Order: sequence, then structure tokens, then C-alpha cells
Amino acid sequence: MRRYLLILPLMAALSACMDVPQAQAPRKQVVRQSTTTFSPEPEFRQCLSELGAQHASFTPLPDRYFGAGCSTIETVHLSSLQSDTASLDLTNLGPVTCNVATTFAAWARYGVDRAAEQILGSRLARIETFGSYSCRNVAGTSRRSGHATANAIDVSAFVLADGRRISVLDDWNGGTLAEQRFLRVVHASACKRFGTTLGPDYNSAHANHFHVEADGADFCR
Repeated sequence: MRRYLLILPLMAALSACMDVPQAQAPRKQVVRQSTTTFSPEPEFRQCLSELGAQHASFTPLPDRYFGAGCSTIETVHLSSLQSDTASLDLTNLGPVTCNVATTFAAWARYGVDRAAEQILGSRLARIETFGSYSCRNVAGTSRRSGHATANAIDVSAFVLADGRRISVLDDWNGGTLAEQRFLRVVHASACKRFGTTLGPDYNSAHANHFHVEADGADFCR
């Protein structure tokens, strides 16, 4: 009996030292935010605001670096532009810098659409292009083209609301006098807005398009 009484306190002590599982509070879930959140710089935001004020339809794009001097920085995807009276369709455009986009929007409305009505008697409906971004050099040189940074657009043709299509290749020299005049007027208008504007009179590589680039230069051919 005495031995039994001695064992009881020992069992109680051992019981107190045993690891008894405890109910655990649910773990707090941590949500990690993406490190690729789009946050444009102030200058880019200002440019996007100006583009919006021109009633262009566009989507801002994330910056991308491709190496070898090729990149798409502070660019947008332009879906359509606005004339005085209607929405203007665009074809084949990839990323373009916001600076090119704002200049292009103003040129399309004030330099092209109004010239089409005044010279050809019909409003502009669509601008056709050969594209914008392309990681390539200036033809015949080792220097990167403005296309390599999405800072240039190659314009190939204009489609009017009445269905007529005025192309640089066919109508610069081969169109009616009115069509030839129209193309030269819109080319001259581009020269006033873009840093570099090149057309069929520059060289054979531009026989089928206008190259317009927002590079801060003063080069019109």
C-alpha cells in the first residue's frame, strides 16, 4: 500500500511532462502581390492622358527588352483613332511608343482626314500600315532603325469613306492628279509633325510607304 502511494506522485509528475497535442489556431494566409504590376512613369502617364484626350482607342503595354538594341519601352497598342467625324481603323500596327502614337493621332485627324475631304471629296476611314516594331537595322547600314524601339510607323495606304483606296506605291506617281496631290500634302504634313519622314522620293526602299518617326530630328525626304 505504501509503495502504491509513492508511485502515484511519480505518475502525476510524468504526466505533467508528456507532450500533449494542443489545438492550433489556423495559419494566416499571406497573399503575395505580383512584382510585374504596371506602374508607368509620370511622363508616360502624361502622354497617355494626352492620347486619351485625342479620343484614341489604345492599351498601354509593359516595357520589354529584347537585347541587341531592340526594345518596346513606354509603348501602347493603338486600336483606332478619331477624326473630326468618325473613328479611324488601323491595320498591322504592333507596339508604338506613346510619343509616336500622339503625333500619329494628330496627323491622322488634322493632316490626313481633312486633306482627304478637301482634295478628294471624301473623309478618311482607315489607315493601312506595314507595321511599327521590328528588330532591324536601317536598310543598307549597321545602325538600328527607329522600328527597333517601336518609334516609327510605315504607312502604306489610305482608305476613304467612299471606298477608294489610295496607296503610296500605286498612286504617288500613278494616281490621278488629285490623288498625287493628296499624297504629297499628307507627306508634307507628316514632315511638320514627325522628326523623320521618308517617302518614295527618298529612295527605292520607300517606294511603297511613308516612314514616320518621332525621333526629334528634322529630316524630310
